[in-house]
Amino acid sequence: MTPTPTATHVARDWAEIQERMLVPLYEAVYDRLEVGPGDRLLGLDCGAGLGLLLAAGRGARVTGVEGRPALRALAGERVLEVLAAPPGPGPERRPYDVLTSVGPDPRALPAALAVLRRGAAVVLADWGPPERCTVPAVPGGGPAPVDLDALVERAGLRPDGSGRVFCPFGYADMESAVRGLLSTGLYDGADPVQAEKELVEALHPFERSDGAVWLPNIFRYVIARTA
Repeated sequence: MTPTPTATHVARDWAEIQERMLVPLYEAVYDRLEVGPGDRLLGLDCGAGLGLLLAAGRGARVTGVEGRPALRALAGERVLEVLAAPPGPGPERRPYDVLTSVGPDPRALPAALAVLRRGAAVVLADWGPPERCTVPAVPGGGPAPVDLDALVERAGLRPDGSGRVFCPFGYADMESAVRGLLSTGLYDGADPVQAEKELVEALHPFERSDGAVWLPNIFRYVIARTA
């Protein structure tokens, strides 16, 4: 029987295998907002911080928020400022210009919005249309995608555009595919042994002759502005 992975192992799999799959999404958003020097960016649920690194590479000053200690520790290894909860507003901290959240948690959004400047950009992203995503579902798996437009409305934000980005999930082999997908949180509610077995079966149609696994996916993002 395959041993149940620890939180540290899952975090490592996210950082080493899965996180890079979202690079096209981050790059498209940063290009559209022209993120660069002088911008202060807050990444909500930032994982191991790759999205923050991409923004920092453009000259932005970045801060992350990540509630999972194992991922927060990996972000710290990348010399990033990553907090367990959104920072409180105060005179010592200039308000943020941009907030990003992939797979947003509606419960965490109000505290993050409180530290944004007036007119700041809020970028919320999640899976695109189900027919354009090939990541397998497993019974008992994680939460369904968030209704981004409804979340913007409930938060009292002003819509300011949206977009779709092609984010293929490509893996060198079946083992990497299973480990990467299990690190996403999509299957957290399922029995880990059964989830692994079902993933292997579901991924066979996407396995190439060289053993690589290729899953085409579309992600959707919305941009809104604070009042």
